[in-house]
Amino acid sequence: MNIKTLLYLFVVPAVIWSFESININRIFKKNRIYQARICYLFLLFAISYLVVNFFYDFYAYSKFV
Repeated sequence: MNIKTLLYLFVVPAVIWSFESININRIFKKNRIYQARICYLFLLFAISYLVVNFFYDFYAYSKFV
């Protein structure tokens, strides 16, 4: 199994867990539930992607040094 896949398996639930602490109801307009959920998913995937790539690059760099 690829190391990035393993990282995604650990990072995505951690990001979901951390997003539960944010009150996003104030940010979005009323009665825009689906748009808020789509934005929430995009933010979740974007942060997960950035965190996984950070750890992967750190792992790859430390392997060469």
